[in-house]
Amino acid sequence: MNETYAKLKTRLAVAFDLGAIGRRGIPGLLFWDQQTMMPPGGTRVRAEQLATLSRVANDFFVSSETERLLEEVRPYEESLDYESDEASLIRVARQDFEKASRVPADLRADMSRASSHGLEAWTRAKASSDFETFLPALERNIELRHRYIECFDPADEPYDILLDDFERGMKTAQVRTIFERLKEEQVPLIAEIGERDDPSLDAVVNGDYPVDAQRAICHEVVELFGYRPGTWRLDPTVHPFASGPSIDDIRITTHYAEGNLASLFATMHEYGHGIYEHGVDPAYERTPLGGGVSLGLHESQSRMWENLVGRSLPFWRFFYPRLQAAFPSQLASVDVETFYRAANRVHPSLIRIHADEATYNLHIILRFELEQDIFNGRVELRELPEIWNARMHEYLGVDVPDNAHGVLQDMHWGGGHIGYFSTYALGNVISLQIWERVLSDITDLHEQFERGEFEALKEWLRDRLHRHGRKFTPAETLEKVVGGPIDAGPYLRYLREKHGAAAAV
Repeated sequence: MNETYAKLKTRLAVAFDLGAIGRRGIPGLLFWDQQTMMPPGGTRVRAEQLATLSRVANDFFVSSETERLLEEVRPYEESLDYESDEASLIRVARQDFEKASRVPADLRADMSRASSHGLEAWTRAKASSDFETFLPALERNIELRHRYIECFDPADEPYDILLDDFERGMKTAQVRTIFERLKEEQVPLIAEIGERDDPSLDAVVNGDYPVDAQRAICHEVVELFGYRPGTWRLDPTVHPFASGPSIDDIRITTHYAEGNLASLFATMHEYGHGIYEHGVDPAYERTPLGGGVSLGLHESQSRMWENLVGRSLPFWRFFYPRLQAAFPSQLASVDVETFYRAANRVHPSLIRIHADEATYNLHIILRFELEQDIFNGRVELRELPEIWNARMHEYLGVDVPDNAHGVLQDMHWGGGHIGYFSTYALGNVISLQIWERVLSDITDLHEQFERGEFEALKEWLRDRLHRHGRKFTPAETLEKVVGGPIDAGPYLRYLREKHGAAAAV
């Protein structure tokens, strides 16, 4: 091994460790602890701990020593094949370095501190449905993101800088074009489906579902989908998320509520995130290549396991008897086809994470548009609840009863994760591009689901997508998996076939 490359790799391993403790592609260890285990009184000091860690990690990574090694390794890099692991590690490390070196360490620390305080403020504000309680933290996060944008060369749109943090290389204009097509086709489709809506199905998935039984069934479905023994855990939290400090330390969360089975689908969703991190080539552990390549690709995996697997009729033909056994008084008289229709009911609703697969994208488009309005100075932050409520009525025809069910429902703005939301809908789109390829390669996939077998799907995804980690750009990765760029066509076709007029019975 080239000596300079070995020294660079050793240094990058330390940088990776610091990021895994704090925050990297997905939430790190201290974030997981803050959202699951830490007593609320620890927030103030945890914010300072994360700020210190952010500053130390940034200083270490963007140091003159890292810069020197990246420069000295160029001759070796030029001798390597573009797709080799060594060339990819150097290339990705240099891209990360060039971006990180533009942001002062103090600003990084301020953003980390504000994120911790913002999440705590959001938790309190949501509990009391009081936007004014959250407003100062939101103002601080927006101010810091403006300063962050100023660290970079002018982009076509300011929002490009924020989007690039989560979907490297993607431009706001590209997302807007995709979303305009989604809105154009999904709004009339949702209206068409609404004419056939059966409100009685609501009582199937909403009712008296004890949390202890939910917890057991959520653990059971994660065990069924599969992972390497001794490497995962599932915990409760306010807002579900996944964390992966390492390939063999995967921590997913869900939220339990007595009145519905949303925890089950949230668990499937977070499993998709976790299995992506779990499937990265172990050779990339503690390197810049470790972890998912983008949040759009990441979300494609969570939406795939939640919707394309977890809401499919073949899956429920296998798993429904287990669910009935867990909730006999609630489901004994409900047949599997009725439960399947209830789990796939299309009905505009208030809460994004509980939204059905046909209306979900409109929740995302609303947030995407609001974030652009914020950074282009078209809205005042104090006006957000009013604007939010008006657009929810316009896009989905629902009336927001309070801020907890409206502008305060998501944790992202509290944590300063602005530019993130669009990746959810991009993930929906990508999931169907990948799914079409899966079905063409594994022709008996649905029969396997009916037998409770998921290994072939996991192996296909690991081989085609997961193992690559961050080795290639998001666009290159998608090209390798599906043979082309992002395309909304398969997703819209899937919705029409599953929920459109042809699916009416």
